[in-house]
Amino acid sequence: MRPYSHALDKLRTAGLRPTRQRLALAKLLFEGEDRHITAESLHGEALDNNIRVSLATVYNALHQFTECGLLREIVVDASRSYFDTNTTEHHHFFYEHNGKLIDIPSERMLVCEVPDPPEGMSIRRVDVVVRVQEAA
Repeated sequence: MRPYSHALDKLRTAGLRPTRQRLALAKLLFEGEDRHITAESLHGEALDNNIRVSLATVYNALHQFTECGLLREIVVDASRSYFDTNTTEHHHFFYEHNGKLIDIPSERMLVCEVPDPPEGMSIRRVDVVVRVQEAA
């Protein structure tokens, strides 16, 4: 199997042109287990792997991957977003002391009532982030 074949297939299936930079970032993101990553941490990982890419390009690629359904964006506060390679319906624990984000299996959390959306709007998805801290 070619080294980039899985990443190439993912990009083509999503309808994205497999540029050199997209392909390199997709390989980092999708080869291996599901994970949560920030643009900054992916940028650092790219540099560690001798992939010359700007932080702006990483942000653009992550948002493009999200728009076409390859990633889910999880906003934990106004200044921080994570990108999740697991696009199935599930929720998250956010460790406030270290910024770690982990999955809560969908069967472990039941959202019973969701309010009607504002007029002219529809609910696309419900994301629950449970913020945790070390017990005193």
